[in-house]
Amino acid sequence: MKLLGFQIPNYTFPGVTDDKLFDHVAMLASTAERAGFDSVFVMDHFYQLPNIGPRSDPMLEGYTVLAGIAARTKKIRLGTLVTGVTYRNPAFLAKVVTTLDIVSSGRAILGIGAAWNEDEHRGYGYEFPPVGERLSRLEEALQICRAMFREEAPTFEGRYYRIQGALNFPRPVQPNGPPIMIGGGGEQRTLKLVAQYADMCNIFGDPATVRHKMDVLERHCETVGRDPGTIVKTRLGSLIIRKTDAEAERTFEQILNRPGINKDWAPRWVHRRRARPRRRASPAAARCRIGRPDLQHAAYGGSRGDCSGGRNARRPAAACRSSIVPTTDG
Repeated sequence: MKLLGFQIPNYTFPGVTDDKLFDHVAMLASTAERAGFDSVFVMDHFYQLPNIGPRSDPMLEGYTVLAGIAARTKKIRLGTLVTGVTYRNPAFLAKVVTTLDIVSSGRAILGIGAAWNEDEHRGYGYEFPPVGERLSRLEEALQICRAMFREEAPTFEGRYYRIQGALNFPRPVQPNGPPIMIGGGGEQRTLKLVAQYADMCNIFGDPATVRHKMDVLERHCETVGRDPGTIVKTRLGSLIIRKTDAEAERTFEQILNRPGINKDWAPRWVHRRRARPRRRASPAAARCRIGRPDLQHAAYGGSRGDCSGGRNARRPAAACRSSIVPTTDG
């Protein structure tokens, strides 16, 4: 299975007022659907991230936005990239994602990870335990969500979470429930959890890093007796697409100079090609103009002819067959 995803990590659009904000977000998602993207993802955060803009920039609640997008689209799949396990009781999360699956007629994806943003936890009053505990909580949450997707009245007793004959009606539209995507590339525990519980995974990194992570995942799969080919592997990567290389580089510099951007998180400019005669870029290239800069995400840029946004887009991380492309302007 191949997947070309479109991420919306930013809700700050010049000239778009708050009362028109969701209409603009829905337009981006609908355009991505028409352009051939398979899925749309939003962030599950409460503050804007330091690699995108000031923490006070607008940030909408992820599942409310996804439900609205579901009503404006027909076939594109929908999920968060990814939900922090500490933000919601896992049984409640299973109910929320099941509801999204109902609203979207079977298009929901459960994206989940161990959470990392201590600033948000402190601000909203959530406990922020050490990373080892968060990963243990993630494992218990995965078991609860899977059980509530697949069983009628599951019971689970863990160290951190428990359910007692938990009902989840109506049942998810998708057989066995929405696919579960785990975000993160930790080699000892996170990728092991992918091998044990996930249908999909999402990682960051350049081609060498991606290949290494896939090798680690294959070893975990071998240990638990799973075919790694049954896991959809995705990579989050940024694109800066303009009419010419020079415009793309200017855009990159403008991103770095935005208020609130942490330049220590800026990417290496790892892939830039000179414009050459090629087929005309798809409409997605015009819409997906720039991606978020991030230390963990390699940035790829150039002319539209070199960085088409459609299904034939260049995928430098060839070791990972599926890609998710963020956009930060609309």
